[in-house]
Amino acid sequence: MAKNQIALPAAGGGLMRYSDEFKSKMQIKPMYVVIAIVIVIAIEIFLRLR
Repeated sequence: MAKNQIALPAAGGGLMRYSDEFKSKMQIKPMYVVIAIVIVIAIEIFLRLR
């Protein structure tokens, strides 16, 4: 019965967690990214309507 068992990769199923490996010195809040995208869209609409 022990021969029918499936062996899984150790610790996390072979997936890497990049947040544990690398910590960026520059952190950008998600709200700033959303605001920047909205501003770019507004500028693009303004330039196309002009």
